[in-house]
Amino acid sequence: MNMQASQGVQPPPPPKGLEDMQLPIVMMRDILIKTMFRKNLDTVSDLAEAICLPRAVTQELMDMARSQSMVEAMGTLSATAGSEMGYQLTDSGKARALDALSQSEYFGAMPVPLAVYGEQVQRQSIRNIQITREELVQSMGHLVLPNSLLDYLGPAVSAGRSILMYGPPGNGKSSISNGIRAAMGDKIYVPRAIEYSGQVITVYDPIVHSKAEVETDDPNSLRRRRTWDTRYVRCERPTVVTGGELSLSMLDLVYNPTARTYQAPLQLKSSGGIFIVDDLGRQAEPPQSLVNRWIVPLEESKDILALQSGEKFEVPFDTLVIFSTNFHPNEIFDQAALRRIFFKIKIDGPSQADFLKIFAMVAKKKQMPLNEASLLHLLKKKYPTINNVYANYQPVFLIDQMIATCEFEGIPYQMTPELIDRAWANMFVKDEKIVK
Repeated sequence: MNMQASQGVQPPPPPKGLEDMQLPIVMMRDILIKTMFRKNLDTVSDLAEAICLPRAVTQELMDMARSQSMVEAMGTLSATAGSEMGYQLTDSGKARALDALSQSEYFGAMPVPLAVYGEQVQRQSIRNIQITREELVQSMGHLVLPNSLLDYLGPAVSAGRSILMYGPPGNGKSSISNGIRAAMGDKIYVPRAIEYSGQVITVYDPIVHSKAEVETDDPNSLRRRRTWDTRYVRCERPTVVTGGELSLSMLDLVYNPTARTYQAPLQLKSSGGIFIVDDLGRQAEPPQSLVNRWIVPLEESKDILALQSGEKFEVPFDTLVIFSTNFHPNEIFDQAALRRIFFKIKIDGPSQADFLKIFAMVAKKKQMPLNEASLLHLLKKKYPTINNVYANYQPVFLIDQMIATCEFEGIPYQMTPELIDRAWANMFVKDEKIVK
């Protein structure tokens, strides 16, 4: 394992008191009473769990709310929490909760201030990772790749800089991108929400982020042990994959007018991980425009976002951006844009020897017996018709076609020249006119 992965990312320390929080006091108090109101919670322990703060800090907030007559002790022990004191909102507390909800529906996990989040980004930066050749080979184990390709990929990944992969379609650019992600074996901490200028921006997204493990209760404790600031979720390094649907607006903050909160854009959700722009050149916006949007983030490791008010602010940009295209770079970029993409790597189709390796691997996996006469027919009769240009997707396509035919005919899996011909006919459509 690399040093980063073996030692693990340093977790965010839990706050020791309200002074550690670096959030507006009124905002914290309002989130507390909104959470009490919305979730009908009445003990400090349950509230601490809901707002993701240590119990001692939650108690400080509760005491402050009591001093402002927003909350009162019920004078009896909570029926659900054994020996714990119960609390309830006063009439003025309920009124304030409703007023606060009309300004922002956000409640639950206390947000992390943007500046504090920036410190955690540095601790778990994608650029801290050093991946060895062995780790990269292991993560790409399901792919047959020439050694020369790994010579280029390894430094690109370890640098944590932008990568452009280009070449003919069907040769594994997407699979290689996923293999790069798999090589990053360590975990990072993703904030549930961050705060800037009193605004809440939700970041953790179960669709993008995979929890590293299910949180379990400590059997020796009444409450879960907190070894890090649980306003963060411990996750695998994220991978965001976009294709032809990517638009410039998807890289902006998304405002929810009902909840009056923001959702982080895709590149912020991918912090500490990989952002893959697949099929570059198939988007509505020209590739040049998309790359121009990334110029400042790629060069300065910071992005600029804007609130509804028009106020702009900086957020960390800590993402390995991988552009993947079937076009030649000179067709879709000018030289200034190409200079800003740090690594340009061509992904070619396999040699005949590598094609046969892939074919044999796929056949073994799918339990399709190899047949020498059929393979010779494929190599000597079929491939010369396309100038012996091989692609990585073709073995899977051809073998799946033969399997489908065998299953339809009710015969054992087998490979024959005739079945090769039928599979080949489905892989390429003849160029012919259709009479209307």
